[in-house]
Amino acid sequence: MTVYWLEQTEADVPTEDDWLSTSELVRLSSFRFPKRRADWRLGRWTAKLAVARWLSPHGSPPALSAIEIRPATSGAPEVFIADRPADGTISISHRGGVAACALGQAASELGCDLELVEPRSEGFVADYFTEGEQALINQAGADCSQISALLWSAKESALKALRVGLREDTRSVAVSISGTPVGGWRRLKVECPQGVRFCGWWQLSGGLIRTVVSGPSAPPPVRLLR
Repeated sequence: MTVYWLEQTEADVPTEDDWLSTSELVRLSSFRFPKRRADWRLGRWTAKLAVARWLSPHGSPPALSAIEIRPATSGAPEVFIADRPADGTISISHRGGVAACALGQAASELGCDLELVEPRSEGFVADYFTEGEQALINQAGADCSQISALLWSAKESALKALRVGLREDTRSVAVSISGTPVGGWRRLKVECPQGVRFCGWWQLSGGLIRTVVSGPSAPPPVRLLR
């Protein structure tokens, strides 16, 4: 299995909306707050562009307005092209004016997440991390903000792959990390309920932690050209 990865920033998003489908324009108009609108447009732009570039080796990609990202009943994003389900799985995340989209083969389990490295309170750590994860954070010293962001991001990625999101107790998934670098990414594992286990990757750059997990396991993500 190969996982593909694309990032975009708010500055990359066109000012016009002609790349959105009719139903997406309706959805956009329902958002009251400018930040929510901007985040949604950034996520959709990144996902559509990733899908188009992913398809381009197989011929001319469809117009972005023909690519639609719809929420499944679980809330997970699904890709439709010309109103038909696409043969692939995606995950989307945005944080701090940056969005990422991970793509994999159809029927795979896939989740990605972006997190800013920033302080988290002792209460937050106690409420949302396992005892083993709390020990990792407490032992990290000056790097505690980085480790807590990494663990949290990996949890988010795993819960997306499970298609449950934050409806599930974050302490039900346990993250372990490795410092072994492969192509600029480092390994992680997540143990989930019912014996489910995800392997994945993490990376730190520009103050952002990036994580991706998948089932089946995959090599480090392949970057799609900007």
